[in-house]
Amino acid sequence: MVKEFWIDTSQGRLFVSHWEYDRVDGLPPIVLLHDSLGCVALWRDFPARLAEATGREVIAYDRVGYGRSTHYPGPQPSTFIADEATGAFTAVREQLGLERFVLLGHSVGGSMAAYAAGHHQDGCEGLLTVAAQAFTEPCTLAGIREAEHAFLQPNGLSRLAKYHGEKAEWVLRSWVDNWHSEAFREWGLDDALARVCCPTLAIHGELDEYGSREQPARIAALTPGPSEPHLLNGCGHVPHRECPERLIEAAGAFLEALRYSR
Repeated sequence: MVKEFWIDTSQGRLFVSHWEYDRVDGLPPIVLLHDSLGCVALWRDFPARLAEATGREVIAYDRVGYGRSTHYPGPQPSTFIADEATGAFTAVREQLGLERFVLLGHSVGGSMAAYAAGHHQDGCEGLLTVAAQAFTEPCTLAGIREAEHAFLQPNGLSRLAKYHGEKAEWVLRSWVDNWHSEAFREWGLDDALARVCCPTLAIHGELDEYGSREQPARIAALTPGPSEPHLLNGCGHVPHRECPERLIEAAGAFLEALRYSR
């Protein structure tokens, strides 16, 4: 079953969804962090399938400025990836009483999850990054420009407006402008990864158009805790849509190992 609700934070109201199917007692929930154009709705049926397959509660929320959460008050700062760990995620953790949890983040949500895992070492039992960026590559910037061009075609923004409403243009500009800013020219996740002590699985699509296989390799190499990269053959940037069965299988095996290592 799924529950939908909002929580109030200092940044605004966050929309939250919570899935639970035959939950196994004592297993910490999985918290999902969405990508640069994403929101709860764009996870589609993945959270329900993940909850059913793992016996864990699954929680997802729309960041401020996205989906059904409130507008972001102005331009998104270049520090937005690091800020999530101390801002909205902290509020979600506190208000939902999450003493222990597992983080799973897609794309930039995976980068945010790495920051959150390091900042919340007391509660994070495992980190799964999916198609996450650990540093800026030329293909990342080229892919963003190509997507921007498509969204700027007639009726192109309607695809984003379906999920973000009147915030659609802000969502697009936040993605494009931040990644092409001077601040992101030398951006990297190295410092955040160095603070991740929990087991980590860095999942990446072989055909990911926004990042090479060097991205998961770097994540796995720089986290001090047990970690490894996992490549999904024939898959692109959105595994939860392109190959959900294999993503759930990889995540499930990682989570099962966590369960018996506690």
